[in-house]
Amino acid sequence: METGNFHRHRRLRRSESMRSLVRETYLHREDFIYPIFAVEEENVKREIPSMPGVYHYSLDRLNEEVQEVVDLGIKSIMMFGVPNHKDAVGSEAYCDTGIVQRAIAQIKEAFPELTVIADTCLCQYTDHGHCGVIENGYVQNDQSLELLTKTAISQAKAGADMIAPSNMMDGFVAAIRQGLDEAGFVDVPVMSYAVKFSSAFYGPFRDAAHSTPQFGDRKTYQMDPANRLEAIREAESDIAEGADFLMVKPALSYLDIIRELKDRYPLPMVAYNVSGEYSMIKAASQNGWLNEQDVVLEKLTSMKRAGADLIITYFAKDAARWLDQ
Repeated sequence: METGNFHRHRRLRRSESMRSLVRETYLHREDFIYPIFAVEEENVKREIPSMPGVYHYSLDRLNEEVQEVVDLGIKSIMMFGVPNHKDAVGSEAYCDTGIVQRAIAQIKEAFPELTVIADTCLCQYTDHGHCGVIENGYVQNDQSLELLTKTAISQAKAGADMIAPSNMMDGFVAAIRQGLDEAGFVDVPVMSYAVKFSSAFYGPFRDAAHSTPQFGDRKTYQMDPANRLEAIREAESDIAEGADFLMVKPALSYLDIIRELKDRYPLPMVAYNVSGEYSMIKAASQNGWLNEQDVVLEKLTSMKRAGADLIITYFAKDAARWLDQ
């Protein structure tokens, strides 16, 4: 048989050392952002039923979790809060003594070198579970911007290193950037949830954050999963408004969007490996249907290969350990 008319690609796959030599994409623990949930209780480390291995922490136990994150070499966390009090306008979101504000201040005092990112939204704080002000059953855009800006400023005052608005209101980056600048926080960057799809993968997070909408859904402000060009328009708007980072959420079903935005724009790209993506792997692993470590590292690598510079993931601690092996 003549062998000169085809390529011998397998030459570069013969051994692990050879495969490592030509490997194109690598994961690093510095790539990971770990989400943490703080609650207004005492002596609480409570596992979230739909997210095995992820917990609610009261402030008196929060530093235990953060210490583990730091010891694993993870450089940044994203802070979420679950307040005791909810109302129609989410007033605890922009209260200077709110759960997230207190958590941020506590963490920055104990771990000043850690980058603390504040999720900036109202849904965990409103009694209706939507990401803004409701009038006649509809989320009002511009009224919501005022409250989101107050929230961002309050979080920056508490010591947040970065603001990550996730609400998908039109103009949210412009409003928050202007508000931060006028309040003296010109050096606090904005990590925009620029492309946030109305996804079926958010269910476990809503369990964790107690943020399930009490009526309707979020399709009037989160994006239609079928749309690609709209994602480009959303990203362009946020860049023009002053975003410092772009995010695509969820990650796994939208790797094509991550790749396209990374090819088009020079900003750092963030992928959010969301709760549903986490929980379905956990469930399959617990049933013995797949190898969790192999699947998670393959999935996270796919996000880096698609163009993500950073990955928000509940697997961050596990992945950091696996990378040491």
